[in-house]
Formats: sequence, C-alpha cells, structure tokens
Amino acid sequence: MDTDASAAMAASHRLTHRLEEATRLLDCIPYDLIALVARLSIAGVFWRSGQTKVEGWHVTDTAFYLFETEYRLPFVSPWIGAHLAAFAEHLFPVLLVIGLASRLSALALLGMTLVIEILVYPDVWPTHGTWAACLLLIAARGSGRFSLDHLLSRRWKTRAD
Repeated sequence: MDTDASAAMAASHRLTHRLEEATRLLDCIPYDLIALVARLSIAGVFWRSGQTKVEGWHVTDTAFYLFETEYRLPFVSPWIGAHLAAFAEHLFPVLLVIGLASRLSALALLGMTLVIEILVYPDVWPTHGTWAACLLLIAARGSGRFSLDHLLSRRWKTRAD
C-alpha cells in the first residue's frame, strides 16, 4: 500500500472517530431539555398569533375580517372561528409552558396546524412542518421532567403505591 493511500485511510479513520464522538456527545442531551425547548418555542409561536387576534378580552374586528375573507374555514362561521382560535392560541400555549396536559395541548395545536396547512396556507408547509415536529415530539414522548405533568404523575404513583 502506498503512502498516499495509507494517509487517506488514517484520515478517514480519524474522521469516523470524531463523528462517533460527536454523536455520543449529542446522545447525552437530555430529553427533558429537548422537550422544554420544544414546549416553550411552539408555545411562543401560538401565543403571539393569539395576541394578534385580541385587544384586552375582546376578539378584534381584524380577526373577524381575516376569518371572513382570508381563512374562510368551511363549516365554521367567522365569528366562532375567530373566538375559538383566539381561545386556543392562548390556553394551549400556557398549558405547554407550565407543562400541564401537555400531550393534549400538543394534539390540539397540531390539529390547528393541520387545519391551517390544509385549508388556509398550504404553501407554508416548511413552517408548519417545523411546528408539527415540536408538537409531535411532545404528544409522543410527553413534556419531560420540567413540567407539572411530571410532578403530578410522581405524586399519583406514590399514592398508588
């Protein structure tokens, strides 16, 4: 074997070793941290959207207008749609932030995401896919240890024992 081939093979082994080390380091990221980041970031997206629909405790005329003209959801009146969206975009993010009923909240917001993607803005699938990834993670694996869900489940388990 010539020197160039040996050097290339040694470099390949070093690169493989470094990639394996990096993978091991990434494997050390705790799920609880990943879940917390997913919960907080997706909650922020929906909370901000909800804030655009309200002034104080009232749904804005702009929100009604958007539901009448741009969103045009089938089978739902613009008045009901605007109220339901404003309510959901405030309630479920708060529940995600505190980690209470996280899986249910994630599924509710995932449902909203699907409606938005399919019926309102189908061309925005990369953004909606990112939202769906966060929500699916929480729905599938739960909220992690930094949540009220975790505290409550521990309390229920000790009472059951």
